Amino acid sequence: MRRVWYGEHGGPEVLQVEEVDVPSPGPGEVLLEVDAVGVTLPGLFHLRDLELPQRPGGELAGRVVAVGDGVEGFAVGQRVAGLTMSGAMADYAVAPAALLDVVPEDVPPVIAMALLRSGQVALAALELARLQPGDSVLVTAAAGGVGHLAVQLAKSLGAGRVVGTVSDASKAEFVRRQGADEVVLSNEARWPVEVDVVVEGVGGVVLERALQCVKPFGRLITLSAAPGRLASHDLLTGLRTVTGLSMGQVARNRPDLIGTWRRQLWTLLATGQVRPAIAAELSLEEAAKAYQLLADRANQGKVTLVP
Repeated sequence: MRRVWYGEHGGPEVLQVEEVDVPSPGPGEVLLEVDAVGVTLPGLFHLRDLELPQRPGGELAGRVVAVGDGVEGFAVGQRVAGLTMSGAMADYAVAPAALLDVVPEDVPPVIAMALLRSGQVALAALELARLQPGDSVLVTAAAGGVGHLAVQLAKSLGAGRVVGTVSDASKAEFVRRQGADEVVLSNEARWPVEVDVVVEGVGGVVLERALQCVKPFGRLITLSAAPGRLASHDLLTGLRTVTGLSMGQVARNRPDLIGTWRRQLWTLLATGQVRPAIAAELSLEEAAKAYQLLADRANQGKVTLVP
C-alpha cells in the first residue's frame, strides 16, 4: 500500500510516498481502508518541527477492515470517520477506536471527514466562547477548513452578526455564501469591527488584531498552532477573556463533550444547517500540492486527499 511520509524538515516539497505493508490493528484500534484524509495548517507547521521521520496523522474517513482486541461498537464494513495520530495519509490506516464515529451511509466520505474534525473544532470554539443568541462573532481565516464551518455554525446557533476575515479579496464572496454578514481583509492594520466573540485560527499579528475587536466582557478563542503574543494590558483594560482550544486536551479531560458535539454536528448536517465546502480532492501523490494550497492561503474550504 501507499503512505505519505517525510524524512527531513522543510516545506511541502519534503513529502514523499512510500510503499509499505498493510498495518494490523492493535488492542483498542481499528484498521480502515481510507477514503478521505484532511490536510491542515498544523500539519503544514509540523513539516518544520516534529521529530523525524514522520508519517502524518490527522482526520480521515473510510471503511472498517479489521478490529483489534477489546474494540466494541465497530464491525467490518462499517463507514467511520475520526482521527489518528500517525499514518493517516495512506491507502490503509490504523486509528484508535475511541477517536472514531460511525458515519451515516448517505454522507460522502469527504463531508464526514471534514465535519467530524474541522466542524468539531469550530463548534468547540463557539461552545467554549459561550455564544449567546444575538451575539456578534468574528471568524479569522473564514475561508479555511475550520473557519468557513465556524461561520456556518455561528449563524445556525443564533449569532446576530458574523464577520469573516480573509487574506485576499477574491475569497470574500465565498465567505458571504457561508453566511457572513461582513468580510474584512486580514492585512489591514486595524479592523473596523467590534464583536462579542472571536474565533481565531491564524496566530501572529492576526491574533493581536483580532483581540482589539473584542468588546468589553467579550471572549476570544484561539486555536492556532502558529505563535502569537498578547499583552496582558489589552486583556485588563478591555475586560476581555482569552481561552486556548486544544481538541487533544478536550478528549483527555472531557471526552463526554466530544460525543455531544459529534451528535450535534450530525443533526446540523442532516437538517441542512451546516455543510463542509471541499476546496480540493487530490491524490496521495499530490500531498505536497495540497499542503502548498494551505501555505499559499489559496483554499476556499477543506483541502482533502482521496487515496
